[in-house]
Amino acid sequence: MMPTSVLSGLQAGTLLIAIGPGGAGKSTFAAKAAECGMVVVCLDTLRQEVSGDAGDQAATPAAVERQNELLASHLSAGTSIYLDSTNVEPHVRAALVKRARAHGRPIVALRFLPTLDTCRARNAARPANRRVPDEVLAWQHALTHEATVQALLAEGFSAAHDATG
Repeated sequence: MMPTSVLSGLQAGTLLIAIGPGGAGKSTFAAKAAECGMVVVCLDTLRQEVSGDAGDQAATPAAVERQNELLASHLSAGTSIYLDSTNVEPHVRAALVKRARAHGRPIVALRFLPTLDTCRARNAARPANRRVPDEVLAWQHALTHEATVQALLAEGFSAAHDATG
């Protein structure tokens, strides 16, 4: 399913979670989500805000804290949100599901599934401070493939889709 078709079917107030390795197209998709009226919350942007460097992994805890503040505010207001970060770890997704459910909002997963070679090529084209180490990229890719639609539904997502186009 093409990701843009997912956008047209979302209920108002949905939290749409990107799931995928670095270089999978999650941030490229953010522009489409914004065009459809969704608020985009991007972890890289938040790292830039808190540290001055979008690639500063040491700033991730502070960026996640800010992300959670923004999510709480937007979920309370009933805003449709696209969360642009890897979200490949089950415990990260569980916290997001819990947060959406606490606000009575639907939460939808969108897996980005390009080949590992495609992710590697895109990663290599990034600025040095934004490149993901190859072993981390391979780990993220493997975890994305483990997060099948069935597994995501079992985790509590309202719906789950694959972005294959």
